[in-house]
Order: sequence, then C-alpha cells, then structure tokens
Amino acid sequence: MTMVQVENLVKRYKEVLALDHFNLDIKEGEIFGLLGPNGSGKTTAINCMLQLLTYDKGTIKLFGQDMEPTRYDLKKRIGIVPQNIAVFEELTVAENIDYFCALYVKDNKKRARLVKEAIEFVGLEEYVKFRPRKLSGGLIRRLNIACGIVHKPELIFLDEPTVAVDPQSRNAILEGIRSLNRNGSTVVYTSHYMEEVEEICTRIMIMDHGQVLACGTNNELKAMIGTGEKIQVEVIDLPDKALESIKALNCTQKASYDGKTLEVFCTSGAQNLSTVLQTLQQEGLTFGRVYSEPPTLNDVFLELTGTELRD
Repeated sequence: MTMVQVENLVKRYKEVLALDHFNLDIKEGEIFGLLGPNGSGKTTAINCMLQLLTYDKGTIKLFGQDMEPTRYDLKKRIGIVPQNIAVFEELTVAENIDYFCALYVKDNKKRARLVKEAIEFVGLEEYVKFRPRKLSGGLIRRLNIACGIVHKPELIFLDEPTVAVDPQSRNAILEGIRSLNRNGSTVVYTSHYMEEVEEICTRIMIMDHGQVLACGTNNELKAMIGTGEKIQVEVIDLPDKALESIKALNCTQKASYDGKTLEVFCTSGAQNLSTVLQTLQQEGLTFGRVYSEPPTLNDVFLELTGTELRD
C-alpha cells in the first residue's frame, strides 16, 4: 500500500518557489528519510502533506485517499512529532500525554491504557508527575514523542527528534522509532545527523530548492556519485614527487598532505587502498597508521547539494 503519494506539488511564497513540481512516494512499512539543506523545502512539503499549508498546484494522497483540510478521518491516523517542543508547561508529563491523546480518543478507559503504554514506551515512568521545566533535554524530547504517538498512528512524521539530546537519549529514541516501525507504523524522518539516517532509514530522499535530487536506499545513493573510500596514511616527510604520484593514480579524485597525514579521496573501486600503499612503497616510503573510510551519506549529500549537512 502507498501511504504517501505526492505528484507535481507547487508552492510559492510570493516570489519564492518553495516547491517546484515536487514528487514523493512512500510505501507502507518504510522508515523514509527526507533530507535537504535549510530552506530546501522539507518543512513546506510536510506541512502541505498535512494540509497545514495551501499550495498552488499538485495532488496529495495519504493512505490512497485524497488529503484535504477537512479529512479528519485521515488525520486521526497520523502522528506528528515537531522539531520544536510542543507541550504545555502547566501540565505534568502524564497530563500532557493524556491531553494529546484526547484529541483522538474519547473513551476514557481506552485513553488511560494508551497513555500508560506511551509513558512506558518512552521510559518516563519515573517522571509522570514532573512538569516539562523539570525535565532534561533528552527527557523532554521523549515526552514530545510520546505526545505525538500516543494514539498509535499508522503514519508518523518525525522532524529532527534527536536535536540537542545526549547519546543515551538519542539511542533510546532511535530504538523507539525502530520499535514503532516494527509494530506497524510507517515513519517519515528528517534529521541533520546523517549517521542516524544511515542507521535507521530504509529509503532516503535528498531534496534542494524544492526539487528531488535523488531517492533510493543508502547503498543506491552512494553508488550514484561514484565516490570510493577516503584513505588516510600517516607518513613522515612525504616528498612532493610522491604526492604527485598519488595524485596521478587513476583511482585518485584528490589528495593532500598536511605534513603528517596523507589524505586520498578515491573513486569507486575494490583495490584503492592497496594501490595507494603500493605506490608509497615504490617511492621507498615507510608509513604508520592506515585508515580507510567507506563513502558516507554525507559525501552523497555534499556532492548533490554542495552543502555539508551539519547541525
């Protein structure tokens, strides 16, 4: 089943073309990563899908049905976890989660069960009577997630849910997203932490200037740019002649030397590391630590957008 289908979506803000015939297709059961630099149109696209913004042209279908502002039957099946914390300071943890659950579930007995399950799911059992101001950054992020998923939505939009949290909370949040997915939820995930996207997303879209630049699995995206591994070799007193020999290799995209470490960016290939090391040996050089890093999603993002995606 197709959970999200967007075709030729156009959105203008006066002279600014925020979405330029944008297309998107998300299947049931995916954790779909939506990536782009700041101002690329990600938030605009999501707000249009949720009918929080009007748009100039295009069609949007959720769960195979036309999405419109008054389709509350569809909206009940959606969960939203915004980047900005959206909870009430006057309410406790339990009261906040109950409030958001009540927007979808009127039966008191059922709601009490769902609130209890959401509290346990995000690990806030010890904090149910705390107000948000008493929670750490990681805990308040967990509360934000609980409020968005308490009604057990089939489709969840998560907008940078791990911003400014400690590693332990980040791991807990990522495992929670996997668990939601295993339990049947389709997830749309945005983040500036590329390693998170690589770790949990089944398919990834990179967009910029309101257009789709690339879409595929992690490995498919890496194959698009033809970039191989980055090789670092500790070398003392690397002669200019040897550096030129490295640069002249067919596998070398670029190479540099800072007086201690030779850094080589390679094209795709299986023998790049051995080729570089053999060249150094032929130049009569000895070397220390050798480090080889495969291409990352950030390499793909940088090549496609010209911008490094960092928070």
